[in-house]
Amino acid sequence: MSIVDPLAAPLFADVAGDIEVSFEFFPPKTEKMEETLWESIQTLSPLGPRFVSVTYGAGGSTRERTHNTVARIARETAIPAAAHLTCVEATRAEIDQVAEEYWAAGVRHIVALRGDPPRAGEKYATHPGGYENAADLVAGLRKLHPFEISVAAYPECHPDSPNPTADIDNLKRKIDAGASRAITQFFFEPETFFRFRDDAAKAGITAEIVPGIMPVMNFASVQRMSAMCGTAVPAWMGKLFEGLDDHPAARQLVAATLAAELCRKLYAGDVRQFHFYTLNRAELSYAICHLLGLRPKVGAELVAA
Repeated sequence: MSIVDPLAAPLFADVAGDIEVSFEFFPPKTEKMEETLWESIQTLSPLGPRFVSVTYGAGGSTRERTHNTVARIARETAIPAAAHLTCVEATRAEIDQVAEEYWAAGVRHIVALRGDPPRAGEKYATHPGGYENAADLVAGLRKLHPFEISVAAYPECHPDSPNPTADIDNLKRKIDAGASRAITQFFFEPETFFRFRDDAAKAGITAEIVPGIMPVMNFASVQRMSAMCGTAVPAWMGKLFEGLDDHPAARQLVAATLAAELCRKLYAGDVRQFHFYTLNRAELSYAICHLLGLRPKVGAELVAA
C-alpha cells in the first residue's frame, strides 16, 4: 500500500465541502451601507446558508433598522432570517411586542441575547420590568411562539462572568430554557474552541455549538473589539498584519488565509457548522467558504422583490 505524504497534498484537499454556514450582518445606517449590505447578501445567498442574522442594539432607531432589515430578508429572499433580540432598556411587554412583530413578518428564528449596557463602561443592570438575562428571555420567547432560538457562547468567558465554570453554567441555563444552539464569540486559535466544546460537554450541554468566525479586515478594530469582549489576540497575529495598513488588498489576502486556516483546523476537529461575522462585506467570507469546498447551490438565490 502506498503512503501519501500529507505535505505533498494541496492545503485544503482534505476538506469535502460538507459544511453548513450562516452569516451575520448589522443593520445599515445609510443608503450606501444598505446597498453594500444587499450586494453582500446577494453574493453569499447562492452558498445556501442555513440562516443569516441581523444584529440589534438598544434604542428605537437601531431596533427599527434591525426589524426592517430582517423583514426585508424574510420577504425578498429564500434565506431564513434570524433577528437578534436583547434585554436592554425594554420591559418584557415591549420585547414581547417586538417578537410578535417578527413572527407576523414571517421570522421564525431569534438570536436571544442579554445585551451590553447602553453606555460603555457601565455595569449591566436589568431594566425595570424587563427580562433578567438571556435565559429568562429564551423562556419568555418559548411562551410566545415555537421560535428557533440561538444564544451566545463565550469560549474565553464572558467579561461579566466570575469564572469559566459560572459562564458554562449560564450557557446551560440558556439551553435548558429552550435554545436550539449556541453561537460563539469570535476567537483566533482552534484550541480555544476545542477546550470550550469539551467543557460544555462535561457540563451536560448536548446542543450544537457553532464557532463564530471573524475575518480580520482591520487589525486595530479587531484589537479594540477583542479587548471589550475578552478575546485573546495572539502575538503572532499582530506580526502578520504589521505594515499592511496601506495595503488593503494584501491585508485581505492575509485575513482570508488566517481565517480559512482556522476553519480548516476546526474542520479537522469534526466541526461542520460555521457562523461568519461578515461586517456586511461578502468577499472574505465567500473566499473562505470556497476554500472549505462550499459551492453555489442550484436554486439558492434571491427571490425577486
